[in-house]
Amino acid sequence: MKNQIFKIALVACALFAFSASFAQSKLIRNLAAGKHQTLVTYGTSLTQAEGGRAWVDSVNKALNKQYNGLLTIINTAKGGRWSTWGVQNLEDSVIKKAPDAVLIEFAMNDAFADYKTNVEVARLNLNYMIDRIKLYKPECEVILQTMNIPLNEHGQTRPNILAYYQMYRDVAKARKLLLIDHYPHWKELLDKGIDAYIKAVPDGIHPGVEASKQIIAPYVIKRLEDK
Repeated sequence: MKNQIFKIALVACALFAFSASFAQSKLIRNLAAGKHQTLVTYGTSLTQAEGGRAWVDSVNKALNKQYNGLLTIINTAKGGRWSTWGVQNLEDSVIKKAPDAVLIEFAMNDAFADYKTNVEVARLNLNYMIDRIKLYKPECEVILQTMNIPLNEHGQTRPNILAYYQMYRDVAKARKLLLIDHYPHWKELLDKGIDAYIKAVPDGIHPGVEASKQIIAPYVIKRLEDK
C-alpha cells in the first residue's frame, strides 16, 4: 500500500512538473490578474538597436492593448555589450528599475571571439545575473532568450554561437526558467536560401524593423502566453 501511494505521489509530481513547464509566464498571469508589471529587457543591440526597439515596442503595444495598459517595459539593452558588461551594470540597469520580470539575451555577443568569453564564463555570468535578480526579489521572473543566426563576417567572428545558445537552453532547463528560443525559426528561414535571410537581416546580424515586428515580436508574445 505504501509503495502504491509513493508511486502515485511520484506520478503526481511528474505531472505537476510537466504542466508547470508549459504554464503561462508569471508576467502574463499577473497582468491577467490586474496587477501592474514592469519588464526589463537586458541584452545586446539585438534588443537595443532599431530592429531591437521595434520588437520590444511591438510586444509592449500588443500586451498593453490586451491587458489594459498594465505593463511597463524598460529597455536597458546596449549595443556591443556582452554578459560581463551585464554583470557589471546589473544594479543600475536592472535591479534599480524594480522589475517584476527580466528578459536576458547576451549569447550573441558572448560568442564574439574578440571578447574572449568562453561558454563556461558566459554561463557563470548568466547564473550570477539570475542569482542576483532572485536575491533582489525571489518572485521576479527571469526569462532567457536566444536570437538569430549571424552570417558572413559576423558569423566568422562567432564560430561557436550554437554552443552559447545551447548553454542558454541548458540553464533555462536546469533552473526551470522560461526560454524564448528564436534560433529554430531563423534556421528555417535560412534554409529557404541566403537571399530570403538577408532580406530579413540585411547586415547579416541585426534583423530589420519589419522582420523584428513580424518574426521576433509575435514569438515573444506566443511564448509568454503559452499555456
